[in-house]
Amino acid sequence: MHIRALVLAAFLTASAHAAPVRIKLGTLAPQGSTWHQLLMEMAQKWSQASNGQVELKIYAGGTQGNEGEMIRKISIGQLQAAAITAIGLHEITPEPQAEDVPFLIDSYEEYDYVHAKLRPKLDLALNKKGYIAIHWGEVGFVHFFSTEPYRTPAEFSKGKIFTWNGDPAAEAAWKRAGFRPVVLSSTDLVPALTSRMVNIVSQPPLYAFTTHIFERADNMLNLRWGFLTGATVVKKDVWDRIAPDVQKKLLEIAEEYGERTRQDVRKQNDDAIQQMKKRGLTIVEPADVEAWHRVADLTDEVVRGKVVPAAIYDEVVRLRDEYRAQHRR
Repeated sequence: MHIRALVLAAFLTASAHAAPVRIKLGTLAPQGSTWHQLLMEMAQKWSQASNGQVELKIYAGGTQGNEGEMIRKISIGQLQAAAITAIGLHEITPEPQAEDVPFLIDSYEEYDYVHAKLRPKLDLALNKKGYIAIHWGEVGFVHFFSTEPYRTPAEFSKGKIFTWNGDPAAEAAWKRAGFRPVVLSSTDLVPALTSRMVNIVSQPPLYAFTTHIFERADNMLNLRWGFLTGATVVKKDVWDRIAPDVQKKLLEIAEEYGERTRQDVRKQNDDAIQQMKKRGLTIVEPADVEAWHRVADLTDEVVRGKVVPAAIYDEVVRLRDEYRAQHRR
């Protein structure tokens, strides 16, 4: 009995001093932004819930490179997680970008309905590629910010629009729309605007505000072009090192923070427009909304089946139409 007690004590001591699971997470979210602050809070809650056995370290502001570079760093173990947009998620699997197709979804209510129904398929797609989505979030509805007060697609075609590198199909979609894409790393966006290498950017208002994009591209077209979904993902082999009961606690915390982020970002996107207007942003009304819809139809020819799989694209359309049928005004 004495030997058994010693063995048991040794085992318990070893377990108590097991090395914590350290997760380094990269994100483009600016330092001090609502995304960054809530991630920091979540990291603290994770540490408490796991008794210090899970350490989440946040690297914000693009310090780990653009989203494609973050995914590559995860693949070689330099990072273990990332809080990224659907554009970065496309480096893993293309399905999440189906929610962000131009003019496909035009309200938060539609988005919430579609996303809730689609989420199991998105989670599974990521899981098959070796990732766990600990929560889903969003950056918001995308608007065009430009250095000139462009109002029509024809006027926008005179400018040069920033396009994320690592997404050649998106470049093809912009070209199909008649725009002139300039492919750059997201970390080069502000310098490119300053040098006028590009003069059009498509981003949600809060991101344009927190990164000061609006100070260089000081015209915003009053048109919701599309949506920008996001998620926080962790490499599955790292996640599997966490005890199942602890995983459950961490996922509950992450889900709570995902919801808080969504609600906060929605409010702050509206507030950001007002703050930018006070600082010199001009709101430009589109001259011909139907012309913009025709442009979106052209991009769809490239998006469906090339940027995102046709089946998931069609599922988003079906769910969107289902919601509209249930909520006819």
